[in-house]
Amino acid sequence: YRVSIQEFPLNELPAVMRGPRVERRRVLWRGSTYWATMQDAGQLRLDDGRIAKIAEVVHLPPCEPSKIICVHLNYSSRGMETRNKAKLTETPTYFTKPPSALNGHGGELVKPADCQYLNYEGEFAVVIGKICRNVTPDEAWDYMAGFTPALDMGLQDFRDTDQGSMLRVKGADGMLPIGPGLVSGINIYEQTLRTYRNGLLVQEAHIGDEMVWGPHYMVADIARHITLMPGDVVLTGTPCHSRSVDAGDLVELEITGLGRLASRVVTGPVPRAAALGVGHMPTDSAEVRRVALGFDERVPQHFRDNYRTAATPKNEV
Repeated sequence: YRVSIQEFPLNELPAVMRGPRVERRRVLWRGSTYWATMQDAGQLRLDDGRIAKIAEVVHLPPCEPSKIICVHLNYSSRGMETRNKAKLTETPTYFTKPPSALNGHGGELVKPADCQYLNYEGEFAVVIGKICRNVTPDEAWDYMAGFTPALDMGLQDFRDTDQGSMLRVKGADGMLPIGPGLVSGINIYEQTLRTYRNGLLVQEAHIGDEMVWGPHYMVADIARHITLMPGDVVLTGTPCHSRSVDAGDLVELEITGLGRLASRVVTGPVPRAAALGVGHMPTDSAEVRRVALGFDERVPQHFRDNYRTAATPKNEV
């Protein structure tokens, strides 16, 4: 099912995937924002030459995008779960998240008190490194600064009203934890993606085996008509078993070669305007539950078992 990999194969590794591995992080240290490079022994070398310990910094998203573009369905296991077909469309389809959805490693995921379904989707993101427009898939690799873990979180309660745009489903504040670092010098097709709920595995996929369209195909596709700017983000899809999480849950995404991203779910208040009846209210319809709860009969048993075992007891929230 690796259509773009087969049609646009790599004759040699592009520069963004050739070693040595380099990991860049954007952090808040002593009240100021810095770019830094990961060193051994849990240290960061700031661009001004000083050394900071990981425990001393707050992680910021390793990018400052003008736009965030996301593919709908791009993993064969996700297609099999949701529609019983590994490849659902002949070409990719996309939606966007606003930059205000960005969140950093170690940040909080705020689940509004009037919403039931906050779903995780573990993915890797491409960060654009230079102005990109009207390129071929083979050329697209040269416009990528690197790759980073990303959690494409979604409030599925708004699917009934925003299914077309996904605006409130995927675009609420903080719904895109990303990081901790931006990595180059690794072969992204050789990596494995794993999502955890409270330490238990709930998603897993070998990227090269499951992706339908590679990142070079998607960047070239988008850049036919949309100029991608440095710092822009392209989310590349998630495997099967996206499920809802609760307040108190720790959601983590680990991608070999890239790193481990973590976010804690907390409860937020009901928006003041919602209490006055403004706008479409969160719903618990059959369509909402279809996406939020998925199809357990079509996913591996150990994901289902781990998801239930990992549920946070209500008295611990």
